[in-house]
Amino acid sequence: MSTTKKINSALISVFYKDGLEDLVKKLHEQKVTIYSTGGTEKFISELGIPVVPVEEVTDYPSILGGRVKTLHPKVFGGILNRQDNESDVAQMEAYAIPQLDLVIVDLYPFEKTVASGASEADIVEKIDIGGISLIRAAAKNFKDTVCISSTQDYAELLQLITEQDGCTTLEDRKKFAAKSFHVSSNYDTAIFNYFNTEDTYYKESKADGQVLRYGENPHQKGLFFGEFDAIFTKVHGKELSYNNLLDVDAAVNMMEEFKNDGPTFAILKHNNACGLASRPTLKEAYLDALAADPTSAFGGVLMGNKKMDLATAEEVNKLFCEVVIAPGYDEDALAVLTQKKNRIILIKKDVELPSKMVRTCLNGLLVQDRDNITDSEEIIKTVTLTAPTEQEIKDLIFASKICKHTKSNTIVFAKDGQLIASGTGQTSRVDALMQAIEKANTFGLSLKGAVMASDAFFPFPDCVELADKAGITAVIQPGGSIKDELSIQYCNENKVSMVFTGVRHFKH
Repeated sequence: MSTTKKINSALISVFYKDGLEDLVKKLHEQKVTIYSTGGTEKFISELGIPVVPVEEVTDYPSILGGRVKTLHPKVFGGILNRQDNESDVAQMEAYAIPQLDLVIVDLYPFEKTVASGASEADIVEKIDIGGISLIRAAAKNFKDTVCISSTQDYAELLQLITEQDGCTTLEDRKKFAAKSFHVSSNYDTAIFNYFNTEDTYYKESKADGQVLRYGENPHQKGLFFGEFDAIFTKVHGKELSYNNLLDVDAAVNMMEEFKNDGPTFAILKHNNACGLASRPTLKEAYLDALAADPTSAFGGVLMGNKKMDLATAEEVNKLFCEVVIAPGYDEDALAVLTQKKNRIILIKKDVELPSKMVRTCLNGLLVQDRDNITDSEEIIKTVTLTAPTEQEIKDLIFASKICKHTKSNTIVFAKDGQLIASGTGQTSRVDALMQAIEKANTFGLSLKGAVMASDAFFPFPDCVELADKAGITAVIQPGGSIKDELSIQYCNENKVSMVFTGVRHFKH
């Protein structure tokens, strides 16, 4: 039997009518018998196209406020029958079941209803029963039936039946079936996540992956699954790469700590801040962020927490950078920044970031809550005889915010609202400290009177001793080591102030 099938009949029942008119007209032109229900039936009828109400087939009206319309053997028999099965063919004839070659169905907007803040009663009413059943039935029987479950597929089907004189191949039908099973699984996942209260269950469904130029390296394939446009408006530049997206993610998370502060600018490279400063103006913040490590800033991702003005843009424009992010731009600032055709310019929207963090691990996933604790003056506890000054407390909190978003093991030095240097991603905390000291010295930044932040406790006093000798006068760390007293004792003997937060901020 030929695997190419002619469409002679269609069941159409959709919530959204957008884009349906041209397809219905083509089906009518090709002499396809159309069956429909409710609002879709009315829509087709008003186009002047003959349509058979499903009630005429089932001899049963729509009941229970529209909850039951198509759930009937004469509908599902027409979809699920196997045309090469003699018993099925005989039963179709015996029970006068019409053949349905094409099913066009979409689903009630469950996710949009949840997002709108509707009541539970309204949300539950948007759990589709008939539609999801029709989609699964038609997709299951792809050998004989075409299933269209999204308005996004109307154009493709229209092109196919136009070019193939109302026919589809097995390959066509199987492809539409795969799309339909995606629609149904995505829908069920959304419903499950609405009802789920168990942390030990995790389901997520993402569609429309964006194909990237490549992955982390040119030999790796890369895709991004997410709603980028929900977070950013892209106003200029080339397509973002896999590595760009990782750096943008790091920048957004870092700047979340400073979004309510005064003008602050961050420069990131390989997911870590190589420069960050808070100043009276965004231009000053940028220049002092750049001063911390102008070498690493080359090719980095830049982000400010305030609308970017011309003065800041003119300074930024002097640096080769991949991405610039801000909550907005003055027109003259944009005119300057867009002079480099490949430079990516993004406007960051004020949206809430996901509450869960997910990454692959071995043959599964690791899921954890976002680290939503930001160290503050309210939670720190002075554990030394010498207390930090008011300015040191400000700098300690500033340094801690940066430390939280820097790869472990990390040490961060800061002074007067400026990142002086950091040691990142080291296997030893001492190594991270030595790296930070060396970097500060390399760029001529004095550590005298600076503060130090650590993402985890000090098991030995060596770090505070090295920091003190480098010029550090105050330290912030979680505490919690069985040998905390050794570090406290050194600080007391050398008049270094130290505060504990009680909160570790590892980042791996």
